Amino acid sequence: MGRYIIRRLLQMIPVFIGTTFLIFFMVYALGDPVAAMFGDRAPDPAAAAQIRRDLNLDKPLWQQYLLYMGKIFTGDFGTSFNGRPVIELMREAWPITLRLALIAVFFEMVIGITLGVISGLRRGKAIDTAALIGTLIVISIPTFVTGYVLQYLFGVKWGIAKPTVSADATFSELLLPAIVLALVSLAYTTRLTRTSVGENARADYIRTAVAKGLPRRRITIRHLLRNSLIPVVTFLGIDIGNLMGGAIVTERIFNIQGVGYQLWQGILRQNAPTVVGFVTILVIVYLLANLLVDLLYAVLDPRIRLA
Repeated sequence: MGRYIIRRLLQMIPVFIGTTFLIFFMVYALGDPVAAMFGDRAPDPAAAAQIRRDLNLDKPLWQQYLLYMGKIFTGDFGTSFNGRPVIELMREAWPITLRLALIAVFFEMVIGITLGVISGLRRGKAIDTAALIGTLIVISIPTFVTGYVLQYLFGVKWGIAKPTVSADATFSELLLPAIVLALVSLAYTTRLTRTSVGENARADYIRTAVAKGLPRRRITIRHLLRNSLIPVVTFLGIDIGNLMGGAIVTERIFNIQGVGYQLWQGILRQNAPTVVGFVTILVIVYLLANLLVDLLYAVLDPRIRLA
C-alpha cells in the first residue's frame, strides 16, 4: 500500500505540471493581463511596460511559469489586480466552498445511494419507476432554474430557509444551496447505483450466498452493496472536484462568497492571478480525490490489490 501511494504521488507530478502549464498558457498567452487592469482606458506605454516588468510578463512564457511555480511552493500565489494577495482570497473562499461541497456530497451519498439500492432491488416496481422519472426530471432542469425556484419557495414564500447566505456561511444557511448543488449529481448517483445493483443482484456469487441461507440484509450490505459501489465511488471522486469548481451558478444565486464566486469575478475582470491560483488548487483537489478513489477500491473489493 505504501509503495502504491508513493508511486501514485510521483505520477501526479507530471500531470500537475502539464495541467497547470496548460492553464497558465491559456490565461496569460491568450490575453493581455495589463490591458485588462486598465479596462477601457488606454494605458500609458511607460506605465504598462513597468507593470509588465514587475509581473515578469516581459519574459518568455516558460520562464514566467517557472517563476510562478517557484513562488507557489512558498505560499505566494501572486497578487490580484485589486491589490489583495490571492492567498487571502483563498483563505476566505475555500472554507466556504469546502463546507458547501461536503454537505452536497453527503446528500448525494446518503440519498442517492439509498434510492439507487432500493430502486435496483425493486426493478420494475412503482418505486423504481418513480425514481427513474424523478431523476430524469432533475437532470433535465438546469441548475439555475432549480436554484431560483427553490430559493423563492423555501427562502421567500415559505420562509423555511434564508434566500441568501451571509458572510459567515453557517451550516443552516448552506443547506438549501447544498441541495441545489447536489441535485443533478444525486440523480446521476441514483441511476448509476440502480444499474450497478441490478447487474450484481443477478451475479453467481449472490445466488451462492442466497443458497447458503445467509440473511438478506447481510447479502445486500456485505456482498451486493460493496461490489456495486465501485463505479459509484469513481463518480463521487470525480464529482468532488466538479462540485467545488462548478458551484459558480449556485454561489451566484445564493450570494455565496466562495471559490465559484471568486472564479467568476476573476474571469469577468480578466484577473489572471486569481483565476490561475484558484484553478491550480482545483487541480490538486482532483488529483487527491482520484488517489482516494483508488484506495477505496481495495477497501470495497478485497480482490483488488494495490501494488
